[in-house]
Amino acid sequence: MLDIYTLGDEILRERCKPVKVFDSALTSLIDAMFVTMAEANGVGLAAPQIGADIRLFVVDVPEWGKGVFINPQIIETSVELSCAEEGCLSVPGLFHDVERPASVVVQAQDVNGKVFTVKADGLLARAIQHENDHLNGVLFIDRLEQGEQEKMQKAWEKRSRRRRSG
Repeated sequence: MLDIYTLGDEILRERCKPVKVFDSALTSLIDAMFVTMAEANGVGLAAPQIGADIRLFVVDVPEWGKGVFINPQIIETSVELSCAEEGCLSVPGLFHDVERPASVVVQAQDVNGKVFTVKADGLLARAIQHENDHLNGVLFIDRLEQGEQEKMQKAWEKRSRRRRSG
């Protein structure tokens, strides 16, 4: 299992670089990401969450299955919005309702570099948007109103202090 970086780690706030080389090292990283995500009970994991500065994320959504998205671009979003609770492996233990487009169309590359397009709604659309945000240095708490962001930050600091002292 790979280490998961958490709120406060600089890499989570950086815009990641495109993947240019599609080789066995990339495939091994993807395999390790799926293992890490499963062991952490996540539905998505982005490369910066495990310290890799590349535009890559993986998902495992019940209604859709496993997916690998390399150099993803959200090319279309619905006007209709959806509000649902989100959490994040990089902000463990904290959850909040987040409003996002209800559906998206994403274009990405697979492990061989082949371009594909997916139209997603429901949990898959939410996971794609959440993980894609990570590639741009954005966390789900950044999508909240200022007052709610401050509450989440304080809750995180309180949890962090407890973990360090416990």
